[in-house]
Amino acid sequence: MNIEKLLDMQEKLDQHIEEEHGLQNADLIEKKILALLVEVGELANETRSFKFWSKKSSSSKEVILEEFVDGIHFILSLGLEIGIQQFDLGETNYANEDVSKQFLEVFKSANHFSEERSVGHFQQLFRHYVYLGELLGFSHEEVFDAYVKKNEVNYNRQKEGY
Repeated sequence: MNIEKLLDMQEKLDQHIEEEHGLQNADLIEKKILALLVEVGELANETRSFKFWSKKSSSSKEVILEEFVDGIHFILSLGLEIGIQQFDLGETNYANEDVSKQFLEVFKSANHFSEERSVGHFQQLFRHYVYLGELLGFSHEEVFDAYVKKNEVNYNRQKEGY
């Protein structure tokens, strides 16, 4: 996954949004953290991985991938907030193979990042999230391609007054 390319695309989208909404000097990091947590919750809801009481199946892979990529947008944006310009994903091969437990790891990592906005906590958050995507069956190439498509959708939404 070409993370530098994703960061570049996200930076341009963030700048566009901030200019469109007059937010160039606004401190948006807490809102972005909350937005990420909401997106992760929406993703969990689409996978239904935690809904032990329900027989209904999860949403389609395409819907889940789009929700997953929404989280990537906010994680990248958070990285940019703390000055990340490049990032080596490294190993994402964790022992945890339970999707619900991995969702909890992502929430914990987001909370750690919220408390201490360090490069190390960002890396942990990104890696835990990418591993969640792997557990959901997404390749890095699928994630990259879906991000590029969703980035274009997000630009179009801004043009349409979303």
